[in-house]
Amino acid sequence: MDTQASEDMNGQEVNGVHSHGHPLRVLQVGKFFPILGGVEKVMYDITQGLSERGISCDMLTASLLGSFEVSLNPKGKIICTRSFMKLAATMISPKLIMSLRRRCKDYDIIHVHHPDPMACLALFLSGYKGTVVLHWHADIEKQRFLLHFYLPLQRWLLRRSSIILGTSPVYLEGSPWLRDVQDITKTLPIGVDPILPDPKKVAEIRAQYPGKKIVFALGRLVVYKGLPYLIEAAYHLPDDCIVLIGGKGAEEETLKANIKKWGVQDKVKLLGRVSNEDLPSYYGACDVFCLSSIQKTEAFGVVQIEAMSCGKPVVTSRIPDSGVSWVNAHGVSGLTVPPRNAPELAGAIDKILHDEELYARLSQGALARYREMFSRCKMIDDLMGIYRELSVKITPP
Repeated sequence: MDTQASEDMNGQEVNGVHSHGHPLRVLQVGKFFPILGGVEKVMYDITQGLSERGISCDMLTASLLGSFEVSLNPKGKIICTRSFMKLAATMISPKLIMSLRRRCKDYDIIHVHHPDPMACLALFLSGYKGTVVLHWHADIEKQRFLLHFYLPLQRWLLRRSSIILGTSPVYLEGSPWLRDVQDITKTLPIGVDPILPDPKKVAEIRAQYPGKKIVFALGRLVVYKGLPYLIEAAYHLPDDCIVLIGGKGAEEETLKANIKKWGVQDKVKLLGRVSNEDLPSYYGACDVFCLSSIQKTEAFGVVQIEAMSCGKPVVTSRIPDSGVSWVNAHGVSGLTVPPRNAPELAGAIDKILHDEELYARLSQGALARYREMFSRCKMIDDLMGIYRELSVKITPP
């Protein structure tokens, strides 16, 4: 990690320092709290990571738990505003609008995490005149009808932004909403801290499935995860394989019916929610990680880089315009297959599990790719570089 102060073109320090001399002040805005994963976890990691590097960085978000603040360290805090309901995956929080309007002048950069119509509306009404960074995690796919009403505000946000960050070049290039702003887009892959399995717990998990090769999948049990195809794939896998699926969600009963339909009760286990304490050891215990998602809603797939940090080969679907198969480079960190194709999914898993030379190569490749591209340290380093470039253009308050 390079902690030396960098210099801009005028020779001024900009490592955590505004190009005009005072410490850079950044506000991350988006959803949700409490932090369970997804966009809010990326926001939290960025806020914490920048604060650790000496940049004053706060996080403004809405919460059904009420209004409060959580101190991260002397350089950062989480500011929660009360939300009175959640509608169409959006926190409805008038207090978020009022809070941003009151405090926006205190920041040099406001970093908005999309999709979040409430954050966009709050910025629009805030009167903020400073630099805006737009973090485009995903297009709005599910709420297509409501998107028609939000589009004018979304177009304003795109025009208002100095730079638009995407989690992969594939997603940035494939988004229909970003076609006219490609000149201000930049890739910032999500990064996570390495997963550290507990060897004792890993042994306990493996002891539950003696002689089995473990395929692990993790995520909400929802349609876009494509889990029925993984269950069908289990039918095609040899009997020395077992598929463990962690997570809860609306599709649980459908998945149970699929397990019964394919007669794979002994080859597929629904684990329910895996606790944060046990999760690292499931990554450590598995032989292969599988992300069977079938829709662009799966824009990146953080779970696969968590598995890669443990040196686990990954099998994923090649979803058009999604970054999933960019993250998991075919033949490097794992294998990719067409979506909605259970026999090919099974074939890829089987090939990795029963070819020792291929397994060793992909395992090493997965760990190397994680370290090179998807560590939290690299994400923060790259973001600081982006902020440094922007800070030269920021006018003093």
